[in-house]
Amino acid sequence: MHEQTIHWETEGTSRVPFAVYTDEDRHKKELERFFYKSHWSYVGLEAEIPNPGDFKRTVVGERSVIMTRAADGQIHVVENVCAHRGMQFCRERHGNKKEFVCPYHQWSYSLKGDLQGVPFRRGVRQDGKVNGGMPADFDPKDHGLTALKVATRGGVVFASFDPAVESLEDFMGPTILKYFDRLFNGRKLVVLGYNRQRIPGNWKLMQENIKDPYHPGLLHTWFVTFGLWRADNKSELRMDAHHRHAAMISTRGSAGQATGAASQVTQVSSFKESMQLNDPSFLDIVPEGWWQMGEQMPTAVMMTLFPSVIFQQQVNSVSTRHIQPDGHGAFDFVWTHFGFEDDTPEMTERRLRQSNLFGPAGFVSADDGEVIEFSQQAFETKPEHRMLVELGGRDVGETDHMVTETLIRGMYEYWRKVMEA
Repeated sequence: MHEQTIHWETEGTSRVPFAVYTDEDRHKKELERFFYKSHWSYVGLEAEIPNPGDFKRTVVGERSVIMTRAADGQIHVVENVCAHRGMQFCRERHGNKKEFVCPYHQWSYSLKGDLQGVPFRRGVRQDGKVNGGMPADFDPKDHGLTALKVATRGGVVFASFDPAVESLEDFMGPTILKYFDRLFNGRKLVVLGYNRQRIPGNWKLMQENIKDPYHPGLLHTWFVTFGLWRADNKSELRMDAHHRHAAMISTRGSAGQATGAASQVTQVSSFKESMQLNDPSFLDIVPEGWWQMGEQMPTAVMMTLFPSVIFQQQVNSVSTRHIQPDGHGAFDFVWTHFGFEDDTPEMTERRLRQSNLFGPAGFVSADDGEVIEFSQQAFETKPEHRMLVELGGRDVGETDHMVTETLIRGMYEYWRKVMEA
């Protein structure tokens, strides 16, 4: 593996070289160090596989894996690679099976990944003799599917190829775990739907995007006009001890849509004071008890768990966003919108209505996909250049405001520590 030379202008991470987004060899190294070793990756929700035999095909990094619920109710995650000739045998995204059978040579596996059937294992009898067959010392126990380590918390499922990975709780750290447990507080989850999109940009750009409170009040007309996310909202930015994970917490002002003197903070090109909704019920926001954190009642909490997932609460809409790399210049982005089993029909409808802010055609999120694509295009044409992330200074630390790029600097501080070791 030959990585192109990368030059950082400073000892810190306030100026990020374009080369971190454009080199294929470096991308492969990222996969090994962030997705396949020492890290937990999000794979789904328990609610997606509620019954024995249910499965969901997904990925860890660029490796295809299957999340299953076995007959005993236990959750397993196995690699979608046949132990015989390496075929990705499962093609369905979701389903229910008693076993997995590779179509190439019909090797069959239990939902736990154990090899349970090999055609012609003992050969074929013909004219009084046995032809072929597996060697006498062939043991099915040695040829199951690769099983990942699994951890669940609050109805969310994580997996790791690294059997020595630290506990999920230690991986998150106490600061981020507090916000995770606020959202996934033990109530049974219900899946409401999915969005999928493919974004032609480096996977890290989506981690950055959700660690970036600078852009929402500037890029997203919707947010700034209707007061859902503004620079003057009461807010705070929190990180784990390694600065790899983060939470952006914001509380919407009581005024709602920006008008009059309150709109001065939004005097930017994206602000449209005359914008109105044909259906006012879109902003029918109802505070929920689980939002409460001490004296605060955050209306938006955006959590980034590095490297693979974003957990989102934007008023009543809640979802997971799974980052699935595909080469250094593209990633698939899968949204899972959910609610809770004890939601009223009115709350379920409200969650679904507000989820239209998000996804590939969302009133807000469509903007992010475009700017990531345009950024990657520039990186590829000028890999010797760098970007500037110095809003709020050049250091890394938590804040009680959103006028900073500290979370991005923190992420690359961790990135450099791991990648340059």
